Amino acid sequence: MKRFIAAASAFAFAVCLGILINTTAQSKSAATDSTVDDFISLLAVNGSLFAYFLIIDWQPGFTIMAVEVMTLLRDREGVARLVDLLEENTGQKFGFDIQGWRTWLWNQPENDYAHYAQFKSELYRLIDIRFGGYFSDKRDKTIRLDEVVWGGVRQDGIPPLRQPKMVFVDEADYLDDNNVVFAIEVNGDARAYPKRIMAWHEMFVDEVGGENVAGVYCTLCGSMILYNTEVDGKNIEIGTSGFLYRSNKLMYDKKTQSLWNTLWGTPVIGPLVDKGIEFERLSIVTTTWKEWKRRHPQTKVLSLDTGHDRDYGEGVAYREYFATDNLMFGVPTVDGRLKNKSEVLGLLFAEEPDKPLAISADYLAKHPVYHSRLAGTDFVVFTDSSGANRVYDTQGVRFKSWDQNNIAIDASGKKWRVSESRLEADDGKKLFRLPAHRAFWFGWYSAYSHTQLVH
Repeated sequence: MKRFIAAASAFAFAVCLGILINTTAQSKSAATDSTVDDFISLLAVNGSLFAYFLIIDWQPGFTIMAVEVMTLLRDREGVARLVDLLEENTGQKFGFDIQGWRTWLWNQPENDYAHYAQFKSELYRLIDIRFGGYFSDKRDKTIRLDEVVWGGVRQDGIPPLRQPKMVFVDEADYLDDNNVVFAIEVNGDARAYPKRIMAWHEMFVDEVGGENVAGVYCTLCGSMILYNTEVDGKNIEIGTSGFLYRSNKLMYDKKTQSLWNTLWGTPVIGPLVDKGIEFERLSIVTTTWKEWKRRHPQTKVLSLDTGHDRDYGEGVAYREYFATDNLMFGVPTVDGRLKNKSEVLGLLFAEEPDKPLAISADYLAKHPVYHSRLAGTDFVVFTDSSGANRVYDTQGVRFKSWDQNNIAIDASGKKWRVSESRLEADDGKKLFRLPAHRAFWFGWYSAYSHTQLVH
């Protein structure tokens, strides 16, 4: 009997998971149609069984598995048993502090338990059957699997806006001048996506200026990134996976169900890993509705008619989260040079992706013309009165001023017209825009711990 129980443990609580699976299978469609609460209720009934199996044959690799079960259990007794086991077998005293356990684990060598991927697959596929495919032990990965944390929703549970309805300025009477918008111009097609809407959806997928693009907004780490989703002539359809990595949402692609890191723009778990696939970053600016429509009176803007019922009032979504410096989901380490949610402008050039740079948004506001060099590229950041940052490749040209509107003056006195895509002099010389985006400092640092910081 003991040998049987040990085998069950070695297969990642397979017996316990089997009980849950069989209970769920009373309805053939339960794995897809039952609610998350239904699943957690099942854990509440059977949760203490997990602790029982662990007593028989504890292995170090069980630590993260016990912690993941704790995050879902509502059975106080079952959680208490798991805490006792964790403390007895690890020597750590984090009690019921799940994030404390996670942070400690993430700063230890990676869990190499052979059946952890199988456990994670079986556990989460009971919430959404599609989750099971994310974590197969045959899937390649470039990130630690124990750092992949469920965000509390199913696949596309935060619904992306696909080919969303856009309206012109005179129809956007729901917007106030001071509302924050994420704004883009692709091949002359100017569009604005209000933060108050995007906070509920976190992604838009569309064709803009003849290009297939996706705007991916991670509310938790404060980053809105615009990607060209066409790779080698094929458009990759993406969505929201339901999982996070270092408090940053993971995307998935529909064809292979590979998981993609939002800040990196690359697949990190699944069949597309190590295939040399990476989304091209495009330019995006965070500004106010007043400033964007002044610069682009013909712009289109996201309509309130999204097909979803949400309170799209300014500042409604994530109000409490944005009001403090606390994190909702932890990260392995934070860097105290700035507050967690201080905004930075993040730069990463394709030529040398191992040389990231973060510049404090407050610093740029005080230095509206900022020159520097990164990865062999000379660049300038222009910051206007709304706080919007635009970055251009200067090719050695030095600018002494700009009117925070549409004219910049270089060191020789030459005038340059400022547009979304380029700087252009009267003699026809052009200096082109470089991709950059805003992010919370903790989020950028979690993705690029070797980053330079200007503040």
